Amino acid sequence: MEQVNGDVLAAAGKVIAVHINYPSRAAQRGRTPAQPSYFLKPSSSLALGSAAKPGSVERPAGCELLGYEGEIALIIGKAARRVGIEDAWSHVAAVTASNDLGVYDLRYADKGSNLRSKGGDGFTPMGPALIPADAVDPSRLRIRTWHNGELVQDDTTEHLLFPFARLVADLSQLLTLEEGDVILTGTPAGASVAKPGDVLEVEVASIDGALTTGRLVTRVEEGTTPFADFGAAPKVDDVQREEAYGSRAAAGLPAVVPVLSPELKARLESVATATLSSQLRKRGLNNVSIDGLQATRPDRRVVGLARTLRYVPNREDLFKIHGGGFNAQKRAIDSVNEGEILVMEARGEKGTGTVGDILALRAQVRGAAAIITDGGVRDYTAVAGLEMPTYFANPHPAVLGRRHIPWDTDITIACGGATVQPGDIIVADSDGILVIPPAIAEELVEDCIAQEHEENFIFEMVKQGNSVDGLYPMNAEWRNRYLEWEAMEGRHP
Repeated sequence: MEQVNGDVLAAAGKVIAVHINYPSRAAQRGRTPAQPSYFLKPSSSLALGSAAKPGSVERPAGCELLGYEGEIALIIGKAARRVGIEDAWSHVAAVTASNDLGVYDLRYADKGSNLRSKGGDGFTPMGPALIPADAVDPSRLRIRTWHNGELVQDDTTEHLLFPFARLVADLSQLLTLEEGDVILTGTPAGASVAKPGDVLEVEVASIDGALTTGRLVTRVEEGTTPFADFGAAPKVDDVQREEAYGSRAAAGLPAVVPVLSPELKARLESVATATLSSQLRKRGLNNVSIDGLQATRPDRRVVGLARTLRYVPNREDLFKIHGGGFNAQKRAIDSVNEGEILVMEARGEKGTGTVGDILALRAQVRGAAAIITDGGVRDYTAVAGLEMPTYFANPHPAVLGRRHIPWDTDITIACGGATVQPGDIIVADSDGILVIPPAIAEELVEDCIAQEHEENFIFEMVKQGNSVDGLYPMNAEWRNRYLEWEAMEGRHP
């Protein structure tokens, strides 16, 4: 098999990298792009490396966060200009392993272009062998990365957000891809930070293992030449550390107190939506109920943070692009986290399903607290049999393509007449579904508990035969009697 050598590197006029392409990475980042986005790396960043002759890369002096990202690199074999997806793969000569290295310490410096953070000398090692593109199925490749001998990335190209042919075709619409150009196709979850003395290895192979690039080996060295006192200097913060390591825990940072703490969740579960609605209205929030839906589990009370999914009306040409594969609906289902509630905007359209038994089961397996849609549900009996509640407008047997295109996720949507933003608190019970702005949740639940305590007193007084006149709501006399009752009974909330 042909090896990556200096001639291959010299032929690369452009090195183009994709930001996010693997579902596992999108879930880790908490965002799933509707379209691919790119950045350029200079060809001077290219380097070689193999088990027999490892390459090396410097972590620049003064930098803390040298991030690594194992990737599959495409080598363009013939010029591509305004090619279609069906023809795009024929313009690729070979695939190989690559490592998209960069220092998070300089991400701030170039306003998102990644020039200095990702463009350093040796920041794009490739090799060691080239796999001919016509010998593999681009949807049947495996990418693996090892950090000091530990396997940290292991994924396949079966469910990419943007298949390789689409990347080539998309880029060719505006610029000419020339022979020798390199496209880095994104990294799966598991990318992290390497330190001086660490060894990084990346391998690309066919899923059956018949073809492999061998391991691309890169040793990390400590840079000794400090940055000049002009220009951008390295700097990092905890946001960059979390991004670089993949999580706050991996970065050694303290956990962020969640918006919906277990204590707040328990208190919200303890009060009725009727009480919450009353207190929301006192704060001028009258349009925060998701209306017109029924529940598969009306006996359940649900509290969770909203994740969102929007459907748009079906248009056949757009459905071909957005309806198939790992579309927005599947991405939303596959990225919902423990305790979250997936809320769908279906425009109140009842003439087709928006979720069925398999995807609802997947949401349940991922730990979702509920699904809420103002559209239809397919496979109603199976969905209703799940432990996880689903709130919906009606059962309907039809699939998405009849009325809907799954369009985008984690944006502000409308559902059942209410505006819902990602991160809003959703509370649902047999009385209805409410959307609570997180910023007021603590004070809101305090007042709800106090209100229900007063209403318990009023209920007892009415039960004893008292008239509601002056009692509900309480006048000054009844208010004093309530305070005496509260003190006597020791019932302070």
